[in-house]
Amino acid sequence: MIEIEKKFRLTDIQRESLVKDADFVDEKTFTDIYYDTADYRLTTQDIWLRRRDDAFELKVAVHFGYDRPADQYDEITDEKAIREKLSIKTDSGDLALDLAAQGIVPFVACRTTRRKYRKDEFNIDLDLVQYQDDSTYTLAEIERMVTEQSEVPQAIEHIHALAQSHGCTFEPVRGKVVEFLMHHRPEHLQALISAGVICG
Repeated sequence: MIEIEKKFRLTDIQRESLVKDADFVDEKTFTDIYYDTADYRLTTQDIWLRRRDDAFELKVAVHFGYDRPADQYDEITDEKAIREKLSIKTDSGDLALDLAAQGIVPFVACRTTRRKYRKDEFNIDLDLVQYQDDSTYTLAEIERMVTEQSEVPQAIEHIHALAQSHGCTFEPVRGKVVEFLMHHRPEHLQALISAGVICG
């Protein structure tokens, strides 16, 4: 599956408008731990490995560069497929240990409370993120899943149309990890800018 998503920072009015006619799905709180090497080998390729509570997930960019109408990621949740994608050959039965042996270690942990809504074919996520230093960050995502690359352009158009119909503005929005890097890991942030993963 390919996940098409667009991030937004919403005003109270925009938030209320967006979810007014949507179906509330649930509210969950989870902890994400993100992994990379000391030289940022994964994230500078727009590859994001995280452990969400007890399960590993890998998001591999399908888009190219930061100048894009929406984010597009191939989501991999099968541990064997993650090992293959990252060329982790040792299998001790503990992926975290095998990653560490390859120099792939945690660089940030954050706790997110997510309110999820469903509107037609779209998922709407409203996130409150808390970092290790107790700072917080709020953001929203409108996302749609597709099975074929040929479906991506139309999915992006539909996301944009939904956002515009509720007065959402199309400004660059930092994801929760990039927000953390901006305040706490400037060298990592600069590496992503130099690699063209994010805008400087």
